[in-house]
Amino acid sequence: MTDGFTREPLIQEGASRRTAAIILAAGKSTRMKTDLPKVMHDICGRPMLAYVLGACRDAGIADFHLVVGFGKDVIIEAFSKQPSVHFIEQREQHGTGHAVSVCAEAFKGFIGDVVVIAGDMPMIRADTLRTLLSNHHRAGAAASIATTVLEDPTGYGRIVRGADGRFERIVEHRDCDVEQLNIKEVNPSYYCFDVAALFKALPEIKPDNAKREYYITDALTIIRGGGQSVRAETSVPAEDAVGINSRGELAEITKLMQRRIQASWMERGVTIIAPDNTWIDSRATIGPDTVIRPFSYIEGRAKIGMRCRVGPFASVADGAVVEDGVTVGPGALNAFDATIAARGHCRSGSKREGKAVRRPPIQTGCS
Repeated sequence: MTDGFTREPLIQEGASRRTAAIILAAGKSTRMKTDLPKVMHDICGRPMLAYVLGACRDAGIADFHLVVGFGKDVIIEAFSKQPSVHFIEQREQHGTGHAVSVCAEAFKGFIGDVVVIAGDMPMIRADTLRTLLSNHHRAGAAASIATTVLEDPTGYGRIVRGADGRFERIVEHRDCDVEQLNIKEVNPSYYCFDVAALFKALPEIKPDNAKREYYITDALTIIRGGGQSVRAETSVPAEDAVGINSRGELAEITKLMQRRIQASWMERGVTIIAPDNTWIDSRATIGPDTVIRPFSYIEGRAKIGMRCRVGPFASVADGAVVEDGVTVGPGALNAFDATIAARGHCRSGSKREGKAVRRPPIQTGCS
């Protein structure tokens, strides 16, 4: 069949099947005007690539193949000590299909599925990947993609479906005709392939597009044309579909990530009085019933205990430890000052205060 679906699964999931990931991290972002690989730019304390790796691990993926190119030494240095991370160099960049094809040797003898995803999408959630994998396995599909719907789909590949609603192909924005430009269901680049089907299709991809590149999206059309099942389900929240190609987009994603971090802590019992004027690093830890007052900056791997008071106008530095019940600020608590907080200096009664002003208060003005 060539309609994108089959009555019976073509790919049988067995005990010997594995799941790996190919993460595309070879490109240089010319619009960002940077000597740093795009995937290494900081989002709330961690490089954006770290969020993609973390989501994949949380989704149960165990093996990772990072396709590197521009600035590869920086990426390798940052992630080489992480378990099951392998680096494959793409010496010349000829599109996403070409980037995946350089991994062919690494997947010889591999039986299972591979998630293919860009390394510049830090908003990715493990739940989205779990859903993608679960639906892919349940259907026994040869290829699956998770799509999203955007009010403004400019710049994204459009999902073209047949009259019956079934997936047909993906058309990149610059290759769309007038009718296709009006499609709001788009491709945020969350793919899952049966490995054998993927690497069989890759050599058939042609650079028949405006950029003269080899697109991984064409592998879906080739697999479908060969009678195998290709699934496309709308399961990616619009917020999570945003990639980064400019400093402005980096700033916007940083704000979104900061909101997500703060929402997570509030769900776990932390009070944040003024979220727009508070900054919390993604690596920090905070105990329940702690109150974060306005204009507070919590940096790096700072550890704040339960029932603490931070701020206003407080900075808790990377490595600082604030024990239960301690008040910090106004001022700065450096990692060196952790012993002050630990010993506990009485203020009036039983409440302890760790207060050591060694530099001016940091006012973030986050928004």
